[in-house]
Amino acid sequence: MQEIERKFLIENADFLKGLKGFKIVQGYLSDNPERNVRVRIKGDQGFLTIKGVSNDSGTSRFEWEKEIDIQDAQQLLKLCLPGVIDKTRFEIPVGKHIFEVDVFDGENNGLIIAEVELQNENEPFEKPEWLGQEVTGDVRYYNSYLVSTPFTKW
Repeated sequence: MQEIERKFLIENADFLKGLKGFKIVQGYLSDNPERNVRVRIKGDQGFLTIKGVSNDSGTSRFEWEKEIDIQDAQQLLKLCLPGVIDKTRFEIPVGKHIFEVDVFDGENNGLIIAEVELQNENEPFEKPEWLGQEVTGDVRYYNSYLVSTPFTKW
């Protein structure tokens, strides 16, 4: 139940042209800094996720996720705090890892973030040429922050 990931900005998303992504819409039932509770619709699946506070490097934190009925997720989204994350995700294999590249829409339009999940914080991984500045641990790039402080308003 530990999420270990690194995040990077993407400046040029031309490498995504012609690739098929899937839509993600999510909201937050709680934005408590010690734990947030997220409702997500990913394609035709619903999920409920609880995330804890990140460690000092921002690389690791507790994460519990459970698939829920899509209709339940749709109903729970109506109970969420104001704001929604709307994005398209692309899964790009690079070496032994899969980068999840999120192209944000709505109030976060223009933001593109790549994440790679690791087995441990020091695990080496291949860095593709399209990776930009690392933003691991920068709370401004957490979805829970972007929902209340959108990228277009920075």
